[in-house]
Amino acid sequence: MTNKIHPRKNTLPEILFITTYPPRECGIATYSQDLLKALDNQFSNSFTLTVCPLESAIEKHIYTDEIKYMLDVDQPGGFTSLAKKINANSAIRIVLIQHEFGLFDKKEAEFIQFMNILTKPVIIAFHTVLPHPNELLKKNVKNICNLADSIIVMTASSADILIKDYEAQNNKITVISHGTHLVPHIDKQVLKEKYQLQGKKVLSTFGLLSSGKNIETTLKALPAVLELNPEVLFLIIGKTHPSVIKQEGEKYRNMLEGMVMELKLQSHVRFINHFLPLSDLLEYLQLTDIYLFTSKDPNQAVSGTFSYAISCGCPVISTPIPHAREVLKGDAGIIFDFENSQQLGQVISSLLKNEELRRSIGSNGLHRMASTAWENSAIAHVMLFEKICEGEIQLRYNLPAINMSYIKKMTTDVGIIQFSKLNNPDIDSGYTLDDNARALIAMCRHFELTRDENDLKYITIYLRFIKYCQQDSGNFLNYVNEKKEFTKQNNSTNLEDSNGRAIWALGYFLFIKDILPEALVRDAESIMQAALPNINRIYSTRAMAFAVKGLYYYNAGNRSIHISSLIKELANRLAQMYHHETSSEWRWFESYITYANSLLPEALLCAWLATDDPIYKEISRSSFDFLLAKIFLKNSIKVISNKGWLYRDRVLDSMATGGEQPIDVAYTILALKQFYTVFKEEEYGNKMKTAFDWFLGNNHLHQIIYNPRTGGCYDGLEEYSVNLNQGAESTISYLLARLTLDPGSRDLRHYKKEEEAGRQNRWDEPVESSRIKNSIKVKFDIDNFPGLINDVPVSAALLSIHQPIDII
Repeated sequence: MTNKIHPRKNTLPEILFITTYPPRECGIATYSQDLLKALDNQFSNSFTLTVCPLESAIEKHIYTDEIKYMLDVDQPGGFTSLAKKINANSAIRIVLIQHEFGLFDKKEAEFIQFMNILTKPVIIAFHTVLPHPNELLKKNVKNICNLADSIIVMTASSADILIKDYEAQNNKITVISHGTHLVPHIDKQVLKEKYQLQGKKVLSTFGLLSSGKNIETTLKALPAVLELNPEVLFLIIGKTHPSVIKQEGEKYRNMLEGMVMELKLQSHVRFINHFLPLSDLLEYLQLTDIYLFTSKDPNQAVSGTFSYAISCGCPVISTPIPHAREVLKGDAGIIFDFENSQQLGQVISSLLKNEELRRSIGSNGLHRMASTAWENSAIAHVMLFEKICEGEIQLRYNLPAINMSYIKKMTTDVGIIQFSKLNNPDIDSGYTLDDNARALIAMCRHFELTRDENDLKYITIYLRFIKYCQQDSGNFLNYVNEKKEFTKQNNSTNLEDSNGRAIWALGYFLFIKDILPEALVRDAESIMQAALPNINRIYSTRAMAFAVKGLYYYNAGNRSIHISSLIKELANRLAQMYHHETSSEWRWFESYITYANSLLPEALLCAWLATDDPIYKEISRSSFDFLLAKIFLKNSIKVISNKGWLYRDRVLDSMATGGEQPIDVAYTILALKQFYTVFKEEEYGNKMKTAFDWFLGNNHLHQIIYNPRTGGCYDGLEEYSVNLNQGAESTISYLLARLTLDPGSRDLRHYKKEEEAGRQNRWDEPVESSRIKNSIKVKFDIDNFPGLINDVPVSAALLSIHQPIDII
């Protein structure tokens, strides 16, 4: 995040953060930096972010970012002067103040007066909420709460204290947990080798050192632990807190080092006395076998260090601060009493000898903390900004950069692995034709867009997997184990959908054959020719639709009467299904709506473009608009899930919540792109962007489904949580959707259509590849979406020349 105004953002509303800020070293400074970075990464087109650092007579810093405002709490008149400047700036819509009592010590009256002078909406974020206040503290906090337009706390217990002890208004309070970093989970043993800790059972704690951390509790517990676990090493990570240094120097650290000597723990305790880069810190936490949080302050509302440890999958043993009591309940950690070294030693020893329990606690904690990722914290803050500004902030999710690293990580020399455990490919799950067919399409589209020759390695792998799955009959098997053996599941599962997906992948591959190596093209052509005799024996609804799409692309370059007749045969079956089931209130192909639904109207749209039969056009539009009315809410999408299909004869008050799959959202986006390109209706374009925002957090949990740290996509959106595994299907589905929205593809405004009536349409600008002349490519400028190509008569061109729509 930078505080410099982006050139195109000077008309956007401004959010002012009043907070400590790096290079000042304190927890709130780091917190604010992480939050601001997340907000800027995700919503830089929605508002600008400005920082007003908090300083004092003993805290002066030089800031690397451009700073418009500064508040020195010890400067006479500083509060009033700042308030007047803020009020005079019409761009500022919200003032967000990060509050800790020590930051405004003995300045409470000036701070309250400052809030009273401000004419802008104020959000106060309490990092500490003290229970059982005396009269003066209660009066000051009540005044702050009354003057604030909104209040953020980080735990439910803090909210309860504000309501019960300070009489705060419940409707003002929002709980937004302390943010945590997304972690690319790395094997613990690999990291131990990296840091030369092989063979060690690692205990750790981290943070700016002060006596409040009560690390001596752990040191006193270690001798008993070492009797049973001589391989234990305790890491104390972090430099001494700068404020502590100014007051007492290294007194506390020296005391700890003396205790280590006295207890003869030199070989089992290691001080890492410096500020670690974030990447190194997260790796130390991931290699940790048990994380220890030993604070002796019962009123510590929240701990960032504690949160970071859990988000790295550490099993945590903690004193009963309110944050720990909330997060660690339900087998997500272990609580011990304040300053009870004997109890701590017993719990450590017990947990060290139970590896399965450590894994279980770590996993439970990790899933408990998933919603607290900084990306989700940013979403929660923005929702609050929207509420306060009442329409002044227009929320626009930033489009993530295309990241192919995870799909490559999931791929071996055999193919793409089916499942993962978190972000680690699970080779035991084997491979499927389904995933490799989808992967082939995604990689072909990326190669089409970038001409990155590294893609050819993966295109080759996926194509050869499809070839390996093809049998002598021309049909395909789907399931292959890690030893490259076909599994018994092929004998007990209907494989028509898998065969249809293979046709889709092969058709698209051959559609772009002019830019691919000839040897691969010959292979694909051979596979397709062997498969063609079986296509008209496919009767599964979605398998027929996949096949129609594949044949549509395959037929684009060299129109074949035989392929056109296959398209019509399959499309006629779909049309017959539609006519059999449809009524004035149910315009669908079956008496129920289940999975991959958008595929069906899209296939008939492709059939219309390939054959010019108007019945396909009519059914495609009617069925698609019917489906969209079922799955789009006012400003979001909620796809039909495996928790509850929709049935024609069942009236439901609402759709089931949870069970939403990335693949269904992706298929909807692919279809919307087709319909928007053909019919040029803004509603289709708007819905495409709305649907993609589902991956970025515009869903019922307001949590990210795409993981920008790994490049993977979570496997599903459940009612109360996100499935954190990042398997092949979900990741490829996200990539297909993301590539569909890529703004780097050619803009139709680069072409001019000849308007003379009765003449053959042509484009008067040459294109880079001879293959491109048979397709239409569309650029979507997300910031001006979707009015980009309204002046181009796309559908007329398509009707005239029947060119395939090239979805990139």
